[in-house]
Amino acid sequence: MEENICYHIPALLPETIEGLDIKDDGTYVDVTFGGGGHSRAILSNLDENGRLLSFDQDMDAYENRIHDKRWTFVHGNFRFLYNFLRYNNATEVDGILADLGVSFHHFDDGERGFSFRYSDGALDMRMNQNDDLTAAVILNEYTEEKLTEIFRLFGELKNARRIASAVVKARADHNFATINDLLDVIRPFINPRQEKKELAQVFQALRMEVNHEVDALREFLNQTLKVLKPGGRLAIITYHSIEDRLVKNFIKSGNIEGKVETDFFGRQITNIRAVNNKVIAPSEEEIERNPRSRSAKLRIAEKI
Repeated sequence: MEENICYHIPALLPETIEGLDIKDDGTYVDVTFGGGGHSRAILSNLDENGRLLSFDQDMDAYENRIHDKRWTFVHGNFRFLYNFLRYNNATEVDGILADLGVSFHHFDDGERGFSFRYSDGALDMRMNQNDDLTAAVILNEYTEEKLTEIFRLFGELKNARRIASAVVKARADHNFATINDLLDVIRPFINPRQEKKELAQVFQALRMEVNHEVDALREFLNQTLKVLKPGGRLAIITYHSIEDRLVKNFIKSGNIEGKVETDFFGRQITNIRAVNNKVIAPSEEEIERNPRSRSAKLRIAEKI
């Protein structure tokens, strides 16, 4: 197997591989291929009869492809998990991994618009370049109420309404096209002592809306138990409180609504159980090597 050409340092790698409890002849799915770090680690634990399918909606990830007959690349969003697995004759799998973090590659590509470090970059933020919705479209067309909602919900910004109002007023004079257009408008509302953090929150909110990340996660979770074999493992790494809450409630209840259902005798009705009752966080050593893993949280579950 070739050396890892990784543009994303995989978070919580040993913990994730241990949590998946990999069977050497099993079938596994990595729904967030990215730089391929997690996928390569999974493959290294499989024998010649094992199989791995790796999803990514960004074709840039295909540059990191693995030349291995046991590996299949799926160009698609994990919200269509079941359909893609059915197409690839893999509707029963032993484990599923999702690392919901954004790769270094996206942050470091100024043309993609994911980072405020590249002021001349376009307000894009699409993971799938074939999609129509961009950050510029959101800023130029969303109502003030809708902008306030995404800045508050996805960015957790206390001054979400003031930022949204400033955006609406500014676009009356000219459309938003570049990152610098946005920075010029929102900087007066950013705390200089927390500039990097708050700008990152604004960009996170726009990115999550552009890529429908919460909706995609909900749809993905709903399909995992349909394809996992009994005893199969689900490993999910989250970085945002909304994502983590969805995953936690799903594992706790077995449904996306988070409603615990019980039978006549009061026993919970579910076909999933948590493997780690306490969330797994990165060690200080990992955070030192990879500061972006600081907010990572790993949850492992097993289909009953």
